[in-house]
This record gives sequence, C-alpha cells and structure tokens, in this order.
Amino acid sequence: MTKYKKSGVDINAAKDLVSGIKQLAKTTAIPGVLGEIGLFSGSFALPISKYREPVLVSGTDGVGTKILLAEALGKYDTIGIDLVAMSVNDILTCGSQPVFFLDYLAIGQIKKSRDLEIMKGIAEGCRQAGCALLGGETAQMADVYGKNGFDLAGFAVGIAEKKKMIDGSKIKAGDAILGLPSSGLHSNGFSLARKLFPENTIRKNKKMGLTLLKPTRIYVKLVLEIIRKFEVKGLAHITGGGLLENIPRVLPKGTKAVLKRSAWKIPDIFGLIQKKGNLSEDEMARTFNLGIGMVIIAGVPEAEKIGRFLAKKKENYYRLGGIEKTSGQPSCEIQ
Repeated sequence: MTKYKKSGVDINAAKDLVSGIKQLAKTTAIPGVLGEIGLFSGSFALPISKYREPVLVSGTDGVGTKILLAEALGKYDTIGIDLVAMSVNDILTCGSQPVFFLDYLAIGQIKKSRDLEIMKGIAEGCRQAGCALLGGETAQMADVYGKNGFDLAGFAVGIAEKKKMIDGSKIKAGDAILGLPSSGLHSNGFSLARKLFPENTIRKNKKMGLTLLKPTRIYVKLVLEIIRKFEVKGLAHITGGGLLENIPRVLPKGTKAVLKRSAWKIPDIFGLIQKKGNLSEDEMARTFNLGIGMVIIAGVPEAEKIGRFLAKKKENYYRLGGIEKTSGQPSCEIQ
C-alpha cells in the first residue's frame, strides 16, 4: 500500500470510478460535445448559428442536507437528479436551454457502488434536462469528510437568445400566475425536516423516507416548449425561501404577487411537517415549496392559452392568483 493511499487517497480506485462515469456520460451526449470525460477540461461547440445574439447563462447549487437522508436510507440513485435539477431549473427561468453540466463529488473514501449510483442519478438528470454531462471532479478528502461522508455540488451552463430572455420587466398588475406542481420537498427545507423526522424514524418508516427523498422535478423540456409557443413574462423556481421569497425575485418595482390559498392542493407531506413542527403558515411558505415547483407569470389571455395547452398535454397546473400594484418593494402574499 502506497503512503498516498494510507493517507486517504486511492488513485487506482479513482481511475476505476472514472471509467464507470465515462460510460454514464456517454448516455447524456448531445450535439456539440467534444471529446470525453477524463481530459483536463470539457469542451462544447455552441450552436451559435441558431442565435442572433447568443447569451451564456450559468447557475450552480448543491443538494444540501438531503444527502444525509440518502445516507440514512442507503439509497443514492436520486440525489444526483436533485443536483442537476437545482441548477438547470434556475437557469431555465430566464428562458435558456441548458447545454451542459459539471459535477463536484467530494468524498471521504471512494465507495464504488455508492458513487456510481450517485453518478447514475446525475446522468439521468442530464437526460431529463436534455443537456450533456461534460465533466466533473471527484475529490478524496477523508480528513474533511471522514471515511463515509460526502458532499455534492455542480453547475449548469445554458444558452439563450438575448432579445428573448425572460427577466420579469414586462410583468404588470393584472397578469396571471400559474403554478406547476412540485414532486415533493425537492431539495429545500431538509435541515428542518430532518429534525422533525430523525434518522431512526426514517429507518423505521421507509415509506416516509422515500417520500422525502423523491427527486426534484426537472421542468426544462416542458417550460421550454411553453416559452416557444406563448409569451411568458416571468418564471420563478421555488427553492429555498419558498413561494414568499422566490416569486418577488422576478417582479418589477411597484408590483406584488397575490396567491389564493384555495387555488391549489398542498400535498399531505407538507401538512404533516407543519403539524409535527407546529409551524405557522408564514414559516411554511418561507421554507418549503408547498407543492409548487415552478411559477409562470403571463398576461391573462396568454395564461389561459398556456392552461389549455397544459390540459391538452395532461399536465397538472394551478391558477394561483395574480399580480397587483403596490407602493412598496416587490412582494408575495397568500390570502
């Protein structure tokens, strides 16, 4: 055994893991990918001939303490989907098409079965988003994470037409707010959820654990189809900060979002969390997505067209409320 291996870094195990990752990356390849994983960098030929003024859009995120839930259940094939979702859904909100993704997997020691399961999820997330897994990094740091710990981070890059970018500036009083359902908690609020449902509870109630672990929904293909067909004024990805903090991020000064609490059915898991934690309505709406993962803001006639389009595709959606005037900073309230 080499001294480097004794110190916590196994080069041969890393090479073996990268070999498996290469095969997964190939399943995500799209036109534009140059070379393969294993080089010092990833390269992508942008399809600039399709754009008059192409703009690169980027976003980065992690999975947070949801990884501890995956560890408790010994189930690692979904948190990679979460990782991709958090970044691609973010860059989607300005109307960009994600084209590639890079991951950073920091681990105490390589555990090939676990690590490949994580990477399978990342590859699946990329396929759902229609982007390529272009590269990444696996760092062995036992001194930081111990023998069994790990963390995940990543970033996505997309491309958009400058004049067609969605920035919320056209939003005005009278516009309608639509919501696309989430698949669950997505990747936010787990520091609180894990305190309410600790590891021993999750292990005894695996059904509950799997409900909490359900991966973040990736909205890319559906929303890109919507913005190609209809005039969308604003998009908000409902992540940390919930509905109350995320919707105002896309609103112009002098406007506020008013949501009708009766407009959508909040999934049971959120009611259970609220009851267990004795949480107020306000705290719930600032911590969790409450069943809404992506918000679409459009003029009323266009929103009605979008609604008919979604209904025809048998996609669930909610008419959450509308935009009103305000004298203060952009805000959101639930009535």
